[in-house]
Amino acid sequence: MKLIYQLVIMKIQLLAFGAASEILSPSSELLFDNTISVTELKQHLISEFPNMDRLSSFAVAVNEEYANDNQEIQNNDVVAIIPPVSGG
Repeated sequence: MKLIYQLVIMKIQLLAFGAASEILSPSSELLFDNTISVTELKQHLISEFPNMDRLSSFAVAVNEEYANDNQEIQNNDVVAIIPPVSGG
């Protein structure tokens, strides 16, 4: 019997707004080998882009809806990184 292993690649589109777009590319694709949670994505971004720690916090939206930290991100999801906004 011959076993065939296939690496499953999960692709997400990452959109960054405001100050986050100065750290990340405004639009890019990220590849993962499995689904990840919003928390895991945040940890990945902070480890890959050390300047992300300049943001005191940032929200994440998945497919145009704000996501909580436990939400799973699926293949082909569109994920937006939204930093705090101040205004007057």
